[in-house]
Amino acid sequence: MLLAMFATFLIHVLIGLPLFLALISTAIVGFSFIDLSLLPRMLPQQFFGGIDAFSLMAIPLFVLAGTLMNATGMTERLMTLARAMVGHLRGGLGYVNVVSSVFFAGVNGSAVADTSALGSLLVPAMRKEGYSTSYAAGLTAGSSLIGPIIPPSIFMILYASLTNTSVGDLFLAGVIPGLLLGLAFMIMNWVHVRRHGITATGEKPTPLKVIKAVWGALPALIAPFLIVFGIVLGFVTPTESGVLIVTYVALLGLINRELSLKRLWQALGETARLTSAIFMIMAAASVVSWLLSYAQVPAQFAMMLTPFTDNPLLILVMLSLITFVTGMFMEEVSALMLLTPIFLPIATQAGIDPIHLGIIITLNITIALITPPMGACVFVAAAVSRLEITTLFRTIWPFVLVAIAVLGLLILMPEMVLFLPNLMS
Repeated sequence: MLLAMFATFLIHVLIGLPLFLALISTAIVGFSFIDLSLLPRMLPQQFFGGIDAFSLMAIPLFVLAGTLMNATGMTERLMTLARAMVGHLRGGLGYVNVVSSVFFAGVNGSAVADTSALGSLLVPAMRKEGYSTSYAAGLTAGSSLIGPIIPPSIFMILYASLTNTSVGDLFLAGVIPGLLLGLAFMIMNWVHVRRHGITATGEKPTPLKVIKAVWGALPALIAPFLIVFGIVLGFVTPTESGVLIVTYVALLGLINRELSLKRLWQALGETARLTSAIFMIMAAASVVSWLLSYAQVPAQFAMMLTPFTDNPLLILVMLSLITFVTGMFMEEVSALMLLTPIFLPIATQAGIDPIHLGIIITLNITIALITPPMGACVFVAAAVSRLEITTLFRTIWPFVLVAIAVLGLLILMPEMVLFLPNLMS
């Protein structure tokens, strides 16, 4: 059954069928193996049930907040701040690329959006500074992985809804790994700059320019703190936090006369398109997930790994490997929806903290955004840099290895993930 379902999904994806339809057709094949009479009753029930969760209402709100920030110029001021901080260093635009991704992560939490926004601006500028096009595009795609790790994160909201874990704890747990990932890419850029003799440096900003840059970006920098601490301190739920941040951004846009009705309508339309695609995939994936559970696939998988549950480190490595390979061939949301219910009982039996598991799964799935053959960030980076996709897929692997090195460190040192959640608790 599993082989037939996987083959069905792969064939339909390769022929260009929309992903949610590929998942539905996969589910129909699964029902034909189990009991076809269940199809008319269970498919619509599980399809709707997969998105019938109050916490998931936060997703369109956070997406809208990020879209409004882009529409009101907040993201441009974040890039100005990044230039003021590190743009004057040797090969400074490479550091600006990474620091901008850290700032953008607190705005929209979308790796693909970060790649698109930063790539169109920074790749041509980095090329003029002496960087190769492939390296500039690779760094843009690689550093965009910080987006889904630093809160807010759509992946973490989905994981929390599947596992009944705290969204606030997951958001806190993502802060240090996200900053660590940014530091790793900055070190990589430092080595690259010296190895390839890149000497261009920007003008060192005056203290007044730095103060102006900080002041201009301050409203956008405040937003992630409103989101995280509002949830962690219990003032708001994740959904209420989404409402709060949308209101905050919209009011700032109106006060500064940067948010027109046209821009608001465009932001609403973009949010509707993105979230509708996410929810359709989630709904279809929940049907497949129910089928696998009905066929006792999670239980069988757990039995296979039971001899290793006395070694949490080995379990995390094995689950990471499975997630990484799955993410290479499957869209990230559907991979998260399908794998989490299977992995959680195994991790619980091995004594792995669900928050730690959530960060490891999220980072694994995020890394898949820059791996062939379905790395969405690589496709976007190649498009904005006008580079052949095959060329970028050949040169992206150093960035993948840096991200995997950070992942390995987080597996070995769970206290780095759990420090902030434990501190705040």
